[in-house]
Amino acid sequence: MTADTALAAPLRSPLSRAAGRLAAATRESAGAVRLAELPFLTQIDVRLDPKGAAADAVGLALGLQLPVEPNTVVRAGELTAVWLGPDEWLVVGPPGGQRALESRIREAAGDEPVSVTDVSAQRTTLLVAGPRARDLLAHGCPLDLHPRAFAAGRCAQTTLGRTQVVLVARDEPRAGFWVLVRSSFAGYLTDWLLDAAQEWRTA
Repeated sequence: MTADTALAAPLRSPLSRAAGRLAAATRESAGAVRLAELPFLTQIDVRLDPKGAAADAVGLALGLQLPVEPNTVVRAGELTAVWLGPDEWLVVGPPGGQRALESRIREAAGDEPVSVTDVSAQRTTLLVAGPRARDLLAHGCPLDLHPRAFAAGRCAQTTLGRTQVVLVARDEPRAGFWVLVRSSFAGYLTDWLLDAAQEWRTA
């Protein structure tokens, strides 16, 4: 294989071979749980002083304010900013937008100290939705996932099925949860979710 051929090869997500099983679990639960991979989402790790000039400038460039309340998420249009720490965020966007998004952040920060790292290839994203999504996740997550404790717009770095994940409660109606997991653990976590989802199997 030549270098040109390698560059032209289509991308393959970590869970490309699991798509059929995820769709089957959704069907067999009659929609009680909905499972799917959201592959290739743009994920940019940003670190800066939340009280510095760069924070406001980057927020304006992105069209959203970086959340400063711990374990919260801010969404505007196609972009979502996930709080990871007092000076760290994960900015998530549509597939293929890594370079443009990284450039926007760097240009907005100007000479202010900022760290901008494309981490899109490190993780894939699993969608867990449906009326029983919280029950499914509760089987393997130590957090209190009741809506009073983990409402829409909340996030956490936690474990699910003994796997380190970033869990995001989406703020769109019936959007469910994002489970951001390291690519190397995605297959294991998918198997765990599919096994746990059998509780709602109706077919």
